[in-house]
Parts: sequence; C-alpha cells; structure tokens
Amino acid sequence: MQPIKNLLNKIKWDKRENPNNYSIYYYDRISKKLIKINYMDIKKFEDNFIVLETNGKESYIPMHRIKEVRKNNILVWKR
Repeated sequence: MQPIKNLLNKIKWDKRENPNNYSIYYYDRISKKLIKINYMDIKKFEDNFIVLETNGKESYIPMHRIKEVRKNNILVWKR
C-alpha cells in the first residue's frame, strides 16, 4: 500500500487521473464516524494536512485520519 500523501499527489498531478472521480473518507473524532469529502473540495496540502475551505473558513484534517479513498465509489486505498 502506498502512503496516502503519494496517492493524493498522484491524483492531483497525473494527467491520466480525474480528481472529480475521487472521494476521501476520514475519521471524525467528534462524530465518531467516517466523513466523506470530494477530492475537488481540497484547497491545498500543507505538511501532513489536507486543507478544506468552506464559507471562507479553512479546516485542517490530519492525513493520518484518512481511512479510505474511493474512485467512482470503488475502494482504491484503505488504512
């Protein structure tokens, strides 16, 4: 299994990949469940975080909380 950071960079930079096809699931400690985000909702990568922007506010999600990546709803990576 490749590191999650490598996979996320591949999705972003590999011209053969379409980021619109990917969903990322991370574990939210407060709600105690997996939360789905679309790859295109990621604003940037910063160190070991993915940064989302919603209503002008940035949210930082640690990459170690990412549990699954799906392409067209098919599991392609799992921790």
